[in-house]
Amino acid sequence: MAEQDADGGEPRHGDDLAGAFGGNVRRRREEAGLTLEQLSARSSVSRAMLSKVERGEKSPTIGVASRIARALDVALSDLIGAPADAASGAVVVMRRDERPVFRDPETGFERHIVSAAPGAGGSEVVVHYLPARTSMGLLPAYPSGTEKQLVVLEGTVTVAIGGVSETLHKGDSMFFQADADHGFANRTNAPCEYLMVIARRT
Repeated sequence: MAEQDADGGEPRHGDDLAGAFGGNVRRRREEAGLTLEQLSARSSVSRAMLSKVERGEKSPTIGVASRIARALDVALSDLIGAPADAASGAVVVMRRDERPVFRDPETGFERHIVSAAPGAGGSEVVVHYLPARTSMGLLPAYPSGTEKQLVVLEGTVTVAIGGVSETLHKGDSMFFQADADHGFANRTNAPCEYLMVIARRT
């Protein structure tokens, strides 16, 4: 990843989604009683970058966004603008064009929230799109008890976790504990797409 202050570009829906992400970061930071300087120290993201993100002037890369989420002790989906959790017994429908989408301005990586009610049952479902010859880099560890399962829908993805690297092809699946730094890379000349279930055990 490039230096945080060099991050730019816009996710799907442009300034609207960038502004929503920034507003969610500011709200969560203020709820936690943190200053920009304190959040910068926790996340290893520069104060200048955090300020630009909160104002909706910059769309962070997936690595920067993940570090901000971990520092605030919230799910990345909460900052992207996930739909509210379903009430007990409720039926929730989310249409395809209503999906909250995060797009990495550097790589074109996309993270689509496809759970109509993320967090219901302690899990959420996302779809990742990785362009050809693209790496997300290493993402920070999730809280202890977080598990990820993925299945490759198209193409090939290489998953790195805890010093282990596994290459998965269309139809392959994988489970791992996400309490260590981990990353996803597409080392082929074709795009890949994979579905991931993130479960948080308490």
